[in-house]
Amino acid sequence: MINLLQSHDRDQLAEFEWLIGVDEAGRGCLAGPVVAGACLLGRRFFTSAEAIERSVAINDSKQLSAQARTTQFAVIKNLRDQGLLDFEVASGSVEEIEALNILGATRLAMKRAIEGLATRASSLELPTNTVDGPLFYKTSKLCILVDGRPLKPFPYAHTGLVKGDGKSLAIAIASIAAKVVRDREMTELAKAHPEYFFEKHKGYGTALHRTALRKHGALTIHRKLFLQKILNNQ
Repeated sequence: MINLLQSHDRDQLAEFEWLIGVDEAGRGCLAGPVVAGACLLGRRFFTSAEAIERSVAINDSKQLSAQARTTQFAVIKNLRDQGLLDFEVASGSVEEIEALNILGATRLAMKRAIEGLATRASSLELPTNTVDGPLFYKTSKLCILVDGRPLKPFPYAHTGLVKGDGKSLAIAIASIAAKVVRDREMTELAKAHPEYFFEKHKGYGTALHRTALRKHGALTIHRKLFLQKILNNQ
């Protein structure tokens, strides 16, 4: 029996040939990039009993422990290796966050992730967004679902799904991929800057991170606009 996340996307694929779910990780952090994940599902996924069985534990990344996310990420990669789904992860750098603000950098990371999928799927035609508003045109072949509200501006037609990481399997997969990849990058950064404990807080504004900032100051990987209040009140 399929679960609610699976059934949502199966129902979408009754109308469309392909579904892309998109989510981000690290938007609210004080340091490091914002990372977007995009997952491509087709109708074949839901004709595979193995795919259904192996993806039943996939959920919103925020609802999973770090170990559970790692386990499910391995499942996701294995399903990709079998050709049952595809996913892409892309980033918006700290420099791009400073130049475009966090929303602009998030949109850029999501655009890159979607386009990464499209480069490997020759039959996938990304729908151009021709409507500047909350309602977006969908092609007959592809539906793009983004966690949260619709993105404005954004070059590709899509639908915003509030709390979509708990409703759509594709968005949940995207959320896990983005979170695991970003957490691993922050853990690597911790090796060069152990005094900031990035391996613990992953760049979020925890008390431990704020204390390190007040003691050691900001690094180049910190988002300067996010730190003004913290450092000005030290």
